[in-house]
Amino acid sequence: MPPATRALTSLGPAYIKFGQILSTRPDVVGDELALQLRVLQDKLPPFSTDEAKASFLEETGSDPDSVFSDFSEPVAAASIAQVHKARIRETDKLVAVKVLRPNIEKAFQKDIDAFYFAARLIEVLSPSSRRLRPIEVITHFEGVVQGELDLRLESSAASEFAANTKNDSGFQLPAIHWPLSSRRVMTLDWVGGTPLGDNEALEAAGHDCAELGERVLQLFLKHALRDGYFHADMHQGNLKVSAGGDIVAYDFGIMGHIDEYTRRVYAEILFGFIRRDYKRVAEVHFEAGYVPADRDVDEFARALRAVGEPIFGMDATRILMGRLLSYLFEVTERFGMETRTELILLQRTMVVVEGVARSLNPHINIWQAARPIVEDYIRQSIGPRAVLSDLAKTARVLSRFGPRLPQLVERALVRQSEVFEPERQKSTGLLPLWIVMSLTAGAVLSYLGMRFF
Repeated sequence: MPPATRALTSLGPAYIKFGQILSTRPDVVGDELALQLRVLQDKLPPFSTDEAKASFLEETGSDPDSVFSDFSEPVAAASIAQVHKARIRETDKLVAVKVLRPNIEKAFQKDIDAFYFAARLIEVLSPSSRRLRPIEVITHFEGVVQGELDLRLESSAASEFAANTKNDSGFQLPAIHWPLSSRRVMTLDWVGGTPLGDNEALEAAGHDCAELGERVLQLFLKHALRDGYFHADMHQGNLKVSAGGDIVAYDFGIMGHIDEYTRRVYAEILFGFIRRDYKRVAEVHFEAGYVPADRDVDEFARALRAVGEPIFGMDATRILMGRLLSYLFEVTERFGMETRTELILLQRTMVVVEGVARSLNPHINIWQAARPIVEDYIRQSIGPRAVLSDLAKTARVLSRFGPRLPQLVERALVRQSEVFEPERQKSTGLLPLWIVMSLTAGAVLSYLGMRFF
């Protein structure tokens, strides 16, 4: 095992996660180190097959030797779990059995405690770093990890993701076997194929690596924008290409979710960069609260132009990513931008997916590949059709309060009588204007909701 990989492995599973991200960015860490770090994706030292079988028995209550006619040695081993190839005795179906590492929960908690200590130390020694919210970032990371350590949640995530993407051409997911899955064990269909990180094998199998790179990026954007639910760990170790050319994703322990408003903000920012409308990109940042309101929007637009113009239209080989990231950090510091914990998974996945796309096609034009997906979302979600859809949703929600309006008004009147003097209440002789408006609007919306929705 290379020295860098061995060092991260010895530090613990949380550090391995960081190494997996770096392994997708040879443009940042260099080709040689990125290749060494690929080992962290699915080639870590495994634990014994006997331990895996014992865990399966304990979790499911079924003897693996009775359930399976064949149960292989580990075929992949990552920071949290390892995978065995097995064949169900009753149906002769090939499956993948994922089993958590023994005592992985304690190992991760040890790393998290160390991260909290480091975050507090950074905040004390460097007050300027507080805008990056290091403690909140670690809290967010801890929540993600806790979800990854319960394979019941991963099975649920895989099921939801499959329902969202069932009609996406060129993309497929393995089905979950619920009776053979539990908190520390997950069983799903075995999917053969070529690892997405092996370009030579992909080309030998007749696949177009450039097209695959573009498709990986577009699938991520489609899932994030259309569904607001996306695979947030899309490194090469979690992706294959089937014999028919479909991209197959697995390992659903880390999934990202963004609400509809955030999706529209994200799409407008991407679309603004694609059109080189930096003033609109800046305005969207201010409207969403990503930049403090006391900063100058025109100055921020000029800073964004300095980011976008040097790389617009370039293929990936000509972009110095290290220098670009350094300048972006300078911009966020200059304009007092704070870390948005709700966007961490989205931003992290975008970095990883772009790295995967670059590894498949070093000359990929990110803006050109993203344009059709972003434009389609803009047409569907921002415009007259979207306004009507939003109004319908609002009416549908508010209509549910129709039967409760008398109670709500009565409570409001009681609260008001506790605040204002009784004499003042008597002198008005009228309900406050806001109550009248609420009553009227509520009644109308309630009627519309019942009548049309």
